[in-house]
Amino acid sequence: MSQPASSISENTPRPLTSLTDEESLFRQSVREFAEQQVRPLASEMDEKGKFAPELIQQFFDLGLMGIEVPEEYGGQGGSFFNAILAVEELSRVDASAGVIVDVQNTLVNNAILRWGNEDQKKKYLARQSADTVGAYALSEAGSGSDAFALTTKGEDKGDSFVLNGRKLWITNGAEGGLFIVFANVAPDKGYRGITAFLVERDLPGFTVGKKENKLGIRASSTCELILEDCAVKKENVLGEVGKGYKIAIETLNEGRIGIGAQMVGVAQGALECGVNYTKERQQFGKSIAGFQGVQFQIAQIATELEAARLMVYNCARMKDAGENFVMQAAMTKLFTSQVAEHVTSQVVELYGGYGYTRDYPAEKYYRDAKIGKIYEGTSNMQLQTIAKLILGDV
Repeated sequence: MSQPASSISENTPRPLTSLTDEESLFRQSVREFAEQQVRPLASEMDEKGKFAPELIQQFFDLGLMGIEVPEEYGGQGGSFFNAILAVEELSRVDASAGVIVDVQNTLVNNAILRWGNEDQKKKYLARQSADTVGAYALSEAGSGSDAFALTTKGEDKGDSFVLNGRKLWITNGAEGGLFIVFANVAPDKGYRGITAFLVERDLPGFTVGKKENKLGIRASSTCELILEDCAVKKENVLGEVGKGYKIAIETLNEGRIGIGAQMVGVAQGALECGVNYTKERQQFGKSIAGFQGVQFQIAQIATELEAARLMVYNCARMKDAGENFVMQAAMTKLFTSQVAEHVTSQVVELYGGYGYTRDYPAEKYYRDAKIGKIYEGTSNMQLQTIAKLILGDV
């Protein structure tokens, strides 16, 4: 029995004073859409491991897939902060919905906006805002935390580069129409040969392979990509040849804020369901919400969640202001993933035995939270980044 959380959402702490009126209205509109359109399908999509195509089309119709894209390219002309709000509110209902919008905005669109030339922006951002799902293809079987150990190669053939290799763990792979693919065009130069390419799905030699059967965010597709003599025109090089490493590093810095928003949304959704359940569950003649032990447990995780949300908001504000946010992004992803895992675990315990079943939403939030410590840089990699920025070379 899946419980709607909207009935108590106004009673749980949310830092409304940190938002402008326009931002509050935007968040409210996304929340209403998520409650009305996404929540009724979330459990079924999770069970089947497939995201409903009609929801993706609604994402486009509502402008959620091109939030930061300037209006001249067909987008909404909004802020990075707005994109973060959208990811949070969608993830509060379903983390898979949140990550689809997250990858589209914070990784793919962001990379094209920053690194694309005018022709690429006109051609691809309009599609990204209207009907084309984007995916970001960096990881490989032997290239995870060591992102620059990739083996996908690109051979210069005059007017094009011919790509050969395999990518793994690619979010939005099944639905994607445009892929930012990283390949090394000069292996002898090490990471300085890495180059980013804009690869369209129907390009000969490009194939979407196996879809992973995952623990959480099951409705979000995670696929293998296969490139076999895939010729990509040089006009589809994103940024400069040999500067793909820079695109990867800087784009993922922004993407980590998106993961933070996703984790906050997951934790918020779980907390709301948990609070609602403790008010309904009767033991020893009263609701378990009346017991101090339960009250303290809820107070603790609500406090942790508030701190995590404020870290996300601060980091997003820094990005929009043009400030250096690399360390804050690493801290945000690290902390929000810890909080999400703790909050959702505690909510499972609030439900007792019911929390361990699929009849209630607690276990799904718990499963969905785990990915936060893994993708777009593991927690250990975030700790390494933070330590290096604080300590320097020691």
